[in-house]
Amino acid sequence: MKPHSWKSIVNLTVIVGALGYFVDIFDLILFPIVRTSSLADLGVPPDQILPTFVYLFNYQMIGMLVGGVLWGILGDKKGRMSVLFGSITLYSLANIANAFVTTIPAYAAMRFLAGLGLSGELGAAITLVSEVLPKEIRSYGTAVVASVGITGALVADLVGNTLSWQGAFITGGVLGLMLLVLRIKVTDSGMFKNLAHQNVSKGNFLMLFTTRARFMRYLRSILIGVPIWYVVAILVASSPELSKSLGVVGAVNPGHAIASCYLGLAVGDLGSGFISQWIASRKKTVLLFQGLTLATVLITLLSRGVSAQTYYLLCVALGFSAGYWAVFVTIASEQFGTNMRATVTVTVPNFVRGAVVPITTSFLALKAHWGIVNSALFIGMCCLALGALSLWGMEETHAKDLNFLEVD
Repeated sequence: MKPHSWKSIVNLTVIVGALGYFVDIFDLILFPIVRTSSLADLGVPPDQILPTFVYLFNYQMIGMLVGGVLWGILGDKKGRMSVLFGSITLYSLANIANAFVTTIPAYAAMRFLAGLGLSGELGAAITLVSEVLPKEIRSYGTAVVASVGITGALVADLVGNTLSWQGAFITGGVLGLMLLVLRIKVTDSGMFKNLAHQNVSKGNFLMLFTTRARFMRYLRSILIGVPIWYVVAILVASSPELSKSLGVVGAVNPGHAIASCYLGLAVGDLGSGFISQWIASRKKTVLLFQGLTLATVLITLLSRGVSAQTYYLLCVALGFSAGYWAVFVTIASEQFGTNMRATVTVTVPNFVRGAVVPITTSFLALKAHWGIVNSALFIGMCCLALGALSLWGMEETHAKDLNFLEVD
């Protein structure tokens, strides 16, 4: 890569997109970190902490699922920037309000609203970055957005383990409001602005289901990302309980486990973006990282009696192997025309996050009969099989010209 190209990559659009994803990840990780302290303060018995956490986490994921559709449609109809402004405002206010909840139903409501707000961040940012950057270096820009954004997990670990859970939620809301000010100077891409002069349907979510070919493109785009959130939601978020079943020597701090995983994810996302650029293939890159995920899942779940420090290293390895989020979202963005791109790029990662609901529900149901380790292994193999099958037959989109439309 030529040295002068870095200036064209690290521009205001990329920086704002990266910081938006930083806030996104900060919140998603902060909640699992403060789950025990917040739920204990609200009077939840120790043996009900995990099921209550899953209940609240599912509310947040449902919010992201609903918000993904709403923000995606808005992004194609009114512009990518309308999403970046509206989503961060809703998230910030919901997170500040989250600090003042006194009941579980109120907690669930704020988690839903926070998820609704956050759901537009990554997809709108990747859509805008993909349309603004030259196609030859697009992967670098989206890799920067994802890798910088994922470091929000490290800050969440610091904040969540330093401040009270109320102070941590307020911090997240304030960070969102600060980012809102920074976005004032960012504008929509030329591709989107040109849509105003064309008689074409924009942001029509139902168009994704009008032809089999288009629907399969959409479904495959979702399923290739499911293994990533299996790793985060099952193996890492449940690390305190899972580590006990594996006989890990020493207590495993859930915040440290999550931060370790996201450190790996940050490196993996940067690496996968660069690898996809160097080998000129999105598909081969995703296949490589899915293979690494399979290997690290097996190593983790078959390990017995390791130290807590070794377990944290396994979390780093899990994160790195699942670190193809940037490439996965970029593939979704490149699969569809400008009049549907925001709808797809915003909804796809949120449908993947929404898949956490059936994944965690199945995990809890199987756990009662098979135990936590066997349940995690079975669900992991299912998620990885779906991801690999979906990758097969997908179009290679490296350096694809994105100035095209979706028509019936």
